[in-house]
Amino acid sequence: MLICPRFAVLATSLIVALSALPTTSAHGQIAVIALENKVVLVNGVATTVANPKPDGAALLDLSTTPPRLIAQIELPSATVLGPPTTVALTPDESMALVGSGQRADVTDKTKLVDNNFVTLIDLKSSPAKVLGTVITGAQPTGIAINPAGTLALVANRGDGTVAVLKISGKQVSKIASLSLGKADSSPSGIVFTPDGKTALVTRDGDSVISVLTIEGDTVAVDKREISAGMRPYGITMSPHGRWAAVANIGRGAGDIDTFSIIDLNRSPPRNIDTMPVGQTPEGIMASPDGEHLAVVVMNGSNKATSHPYFNDNGFLQIWRIDRGFRPIKVAEAPIGHWSQGALFSNDGRQIVVMNMVENELQVFAFDGAKLTETTRIKVNGGPAAGRVAGVR
Repeated sequence: MLICPRFAVLATSLIVALSALPTTSAHGQIAVIALENKVVLVNGVATTVANPKPDGAALLDLSTTPPRLIAQIELPSATVLGPPTTVALTPDESMALVGSGQRADVTDKTKLVDNNFVTLIDLKSSPAKVLGTVITGAQPTGIAINPAGTLALVANRGDGTVAVLKISGKQVSKIASLSLGKADSSPSGIVFTPDGKTALVTRDGDSVISVLTIEGDTVAVDKREISAGMRPYGITMSPHGRWAAVANIGRGAGDIDTFSIIDLNRSPPRNIDTMPVGQTPEGIMASPDGEHLAVVVMNGSNKATSHPYFNDNGFLQIWRIDRGFRPIKVAEAPIGHWSQGALFSNDGRQIVVMNMVENELQVFAFDGAKLTETTRIKVNGGPAAGRVAGVR
């Protein structure tokens, strides 16, 4: 285990920012959202905070309308580095894994250096608590847990590897490390297929998608690689496993960026369509029924106000995926600044967007045709990543 000295006591305990509440398992649809406080956006520049308050996680109940904030807790570290899926939940909602890609340099608090662990959160205890940490590799970002809840895969953005973690109850241990090639391939997002036998890993460093094959605890890298757009980053899987969607974030220079649809019915799987969405599609998430796709587009809201491509809001876009897996845009709504991921409630009727600059969760109702903002929920840090249980 590795824990920053400031948080050594949090290896087995945790501070709850709200009063003690019933166990989270009673709520049924729990979202865990990582809160980053080490980095803020200052006129288009991601800036390290010299003496930040602790990073944390927010626990959100998505079974109510609007969603209800259950608790906020402190963590040893969270990160905005990587796609907004540095969080994963076991299928039974008993535990969450949160990646820690960066930490403050102990010799210079204005700089960040690579971190190398994920934090384990016990969601069944009352109140929830940190169980400990597991070392995975440099800059752990994307995390996925198989449908059986027995295996986790962690994309280590800083060293070109994927860590394989075995889960047994509340015990998590690293059992293997897979190299995807060069260290700067930057594996970022990762997701399992619903049968647990395949995983896809985006590599924004060399713009390919790796295919992993899984048999029990054995994970291997397939020779076949999938090409999508420039710098594939976030990735999501439809719950039926027929298609996956990849966010291609491009160079961040103001040009139109894209997302791609991967047809998993074909052998081998392949990219069948790529759609333009705007500047920097940071977050991408499939709906629970596999009929829609939410895309969070920064739209230049993360740039300096003097930048020619600056816009004073991002966009949440909803695309319908037809029977041929072709995307059709059905709705769009303005969101905040430097926005990260999006989460669906299990019925698909509520969508939560993570606005980093505002330190808030922006909630929309979705009726299949239009988006309507319903509320905003303040949280104790920048909501950098989040997940609900399941392959999404």
